[in-house]
Order: sequence, then C-alpha cells, then structure tokens
Amino acid sequence: MNTEEFVKAFYVEKQSFLKEYLSENSETEVGQLIKSLNLTDQQTEIMKKVLDTSFTDIFYTILLGLDGCASIGGIQEMYDLKDEKGNQLNGEIEGYAYEYFHEPK
Repeated sequence: MNTEEFVKAFYVEKQSFLKEYLSENSETEVGQLIKSLNLTDQQTEIMKKVLDTSFTDIFYTILLGLDGCASIGGIQEMYDLKDEKGNQLNGEIEGYAYEYFHEPK
C-alpha cells in the first residue's frame, strides 16, 4: 500500500459510513436513530450534509494528526506509519488528504 491508497481507504470508509447511516435499510444504531426521526426529504439532505461535514472533519484531522500536521488529543507529533511490507505511509498524507476530502469529486 502506498500513501495515496492509505488516504483513499479512509475516504472510501467515510463514504461507506455515510451511505450506511442514511440507507433506508440501515442496521446500524446510528441509521436506526436517524430513521426514527422521520425526516422530510429536505431534513434528510441537511442530515446528510451534517454527517458528511462531520466525517470529513474527523477523518481529515486524524490523517493530518498521523502525518504530524495536526494534533490528536492536544498532542502534535509525527508518527512513523508503515504498512505490513514496511512501506512508509507518512510525509505525503496531508496533500492526499486535502485532495480526497476537500477537492470536489
């Protein structure tokens, strides 16, 4: 795995959470809670934006924290992140994270 694939996996995970939580047939607790609100179509769109923005903030901050560009729990330091083959996965995370989480798709 390279750094871009690592960041993309976080983005794909974010999209999966969003899709599952807003699915009519969601079996997750969050999905069930959202469904219990009986939202209108307009409210559902707002909920989608709230979740999407929240997930972006969370995943982006974690990725930047791992890269040493943001703090995690008030501690900012660069972590030595490698895949199981020993490939270095940090140092370029910030750029890819911006690309995947903040540039229009």
